[in-house]
Amino acid sequence: MKTIYFECNMGAAGDMLMAALLELHDNPEDFVERLNHIGIPGAAVSAGPSVKCGITGTHVSVTVHGAEEGAEAHHEHHEHRHNGYHDIEHLIGHLDIPDTVKKNALAVYKLIAGAESHAHGVPVNQIHFHEVGEMDAVADIIGVCMLIEELAPERILASPVNTGSGHVRCAHGILPVPAPATAFILQNIPIYNDDTKGELCTPTGAALLKYFVSEFCKMPVITVNKLGYGMGKKDFEKANCVRAYIGDTEKIGGEILELVCNLDDMTPEAVAFAQQLLFDEGALDVYTAPIGMKKCRSGLSLTCMCRTADKDKMLALIFKHTTTLGIREYISRRYTLQKKQSEVKTEYGTVSVKTSCGFGVLKSKPEYEDVARIAREKGISIQEILKKL
Repeated sequence: MKTIYFECNMGAAGDMLMAALLELHDNPEDFVERLNHIGIPGAAVSAGPSVKCGITGTHVSVTVHGAEEGAEAHHEHHEHRHNGYHDIEHLIGHLDIPDTVKKNALAVYKLIAGAESHAHGVPVNQIHFHEVGEMDAVADIIGVCMLIEELAPERILASPVNTGSGHVRCAHGILPVPAPATAFILQNIPIYNDDTKGELCTPTGAALLKYFVSEFCKMPVITVNKLGYGMGKKDFEKANCVRAYIGDTEKIGGEILELVCNLDDMTPEAVAFAQQLLFDEGALDVYTAPIGMKKCRSGLSLTCMCRTADKDKMLALIFKHTTTLGIREYISRRYTLQKKQSEVKTEYGTVSVKTSCGFGVLKSKPEYEDVARIAREKGISIQEILKKL
């Protein structure tokens, strides 16, 4: 499985992630040239070599109308003109980039907008992005989204994130590190600080990681094809960089949690409601099994399978939406097949087909909802549609 792994021992910022991914690209010069012609107003992106603690990597910088703006990507903060959330939506919607890149970039900004809204106590449509909304940050986010689109990894993993420590000056005053918006985005992500003074993880970096990374974990067994170093602007005792690996992971596995509780005083409707909420919030699987409980009562064992990063969220949901007073935790090793989805055109309509492979096995299965929808619309049986696939 084609995998990208980000090593975030010195945090993450938008420019550092873009620079690290740029070193993984087969033609970085051509990519920068194309990025400069997608229509970001006044922005000019450049990439050049940078040395930190004897390691040579790439530093990306953005000038707007000839001047370096928005220090979001450089771990500094200055006050500039502000852009609202709808301004950013309008801008990204009119850039000359693929629709998937637009979708991903807007989703990243939605994470930032939600965090700023929570931090400042105002609705999202009243948020002004300060440094994050400047054209250099737009370039960083679009650049990362474009690079991930073109590198086309099947999954993206990352290490726990070093946030830095101390305080940072921004448009609202002097704030603790991580800044409130960054801290909000980093919820359910493993973070730490090693007493390095300064803001190592920025809101942009945090949002990009949260959106694209499927699991924060130790580096898996990976056959590395290429690695990249994305350098920050500041110098520290440790090399200020994000290191990115791209390569192949053969066996698809990882640790997952099984959170289990016993229930004997809930209606079937209430149990179903709790199960659906857990699925909606990212549970990998939720299921029940009949059990016999104390006092000879019939009951249910509810199991929620989730990623380790989602543990606290799932625990809170189970306690809130079920009657249990205690939950058991089991750590499991999971192996999965590599999954792909394609579309098959039939005389009745288009059907999504899921294909899974690995461990010498190949399986295909049509998407039930597509087949059922066509069966209802055409007044035919499911079996008739399956014969056409």
